[in-house]
Amino acid sequence: MRITNVETFVLGTNWRNLVFVKLTTDEGVTGIGEASLTNLEDAVVGYIGAAARNNVIGSDPFNIEDLWQRMFRNDFWRGGVVAYTGISAIEIACWDIVGKTLGVPCWKIMGGQAQGKLKAYANGWYQVEHTPEAIAGATKKVLARGYKALKLDPFGAGGYELSREEFLNSIAIIEAVRSEVGPDVEILVEMHGRFSPSTAVRISEALEPFMPTFVEEPVPPENMAELKRASEQIRIPVATGERCYTRYGYKELLAGSGVDVIQPDIIHCGGMLELKKIAAMADAHFVTVAPHNSQGPVCTAASVHVDFTLTNFKIQECFDDFVEPYIKQAVPGCPEVNAEGYFDLPERPGLGLDLDIDLIKEHPKRDLHFNLWEDDWQFRQSGQK
Repeated sequence: MRITNVETFVLGTNWRNLVFVKLTTDEGVTGIGEASLTNLEDAVVGYIGAAARNNVIGSDPFNIEDLWQRMFRNDFWRGGVVAYTGISAIEIACWDIVGKTLGVPCWKIMGGQAQGKLKAYANGWYQVEHTPEAIAGATKKVLARGYKALKLDPFGAGGYELSREEFLNSIAIIEAVRSEVGPDVEILVEMHGRFSPSTAVRISEALEPFMPTFVEEPVPPENMAELKRASEQIRIPVATGERCYTRYGYKELLAGSGVDVIQPDIIHCGGMLELKKIAAMADAHFVTVAPHNSQGPVCTAASVHVDFTLTNFKIQECFDDFVEPYIKQAVPGCPEVNAEGYFDLPERPGLGLDLDIDLIKEHPKRDLHFNLWEDDWQFRQSGQK
């Protein structure tokens, strides 16, 4: 079997463009991957076109390690999130082909089932005014869907420091959410890599009474020493890693940053097998894995398949229920969070997905730039107030 064609399809949505990849083989088996990269979709589509010519066309999709290594190593100026995202998409699509060819779901050929069920947490649900009352009220739709965990960023545009007014408002938002959802629902607090270590520590101390599951990306991702300085003082578990790529990036993160939970994103970190390798490294440090996923349904599906094989899995992020309905419709077969707030074990061969190309073409690429440092970014839609 050989790969004969590589296609990319871009689906426009309110705040990001989703990029899907389709591999076709000479035996007619196809595989689906995802290469969504907010604000950089043109770059990643260009990379995939070059990678297809240089490495992918003519390759055996079963020889995943070889193909990954050639894409990673054979470009002298290697590395960077654009390349890693393209590599991940191709790698995921290859696993989809392998599973379909063998007639089994991907989790069965990646180590088998190690988890009985996967707890999910909701994100993208708080597209409302930045007030305690509005955000607490928005939790009702999350709980109605069965979720027992939710994540939010209560800090507005933020920065290294917060004004006293913004600090108090942010803590009041978390207090209101805890009061609304009760003690049994997990709250995860997103900091989006904004704060100085001292600010992150001060905020975390104020959050302790509301029992967050973790605080995420408390400081910018570029400086591991400062992450360690914050982690050593924060008494809530610290999660990070969505902007860390491949096992080589995680080596430094796990060696000395003091984090409790890592968050590799399967479509940026190097793909399904790379996520397995990163998770194994984390296990040696007694660190759990909560894969990042602010992307589309293919990212969700690939994450879920690998999650079921991980011994140190913690929880899985999901945006799919709080975005435009046509996004899930464009990817029939995508995993759903059940009424108890969990993902069930996939049963269809490969990733179990299809692409509705006609529907994708009805929603073409949009001219967007999503900026977390703008006021009212949480609306995730231009002009929505």
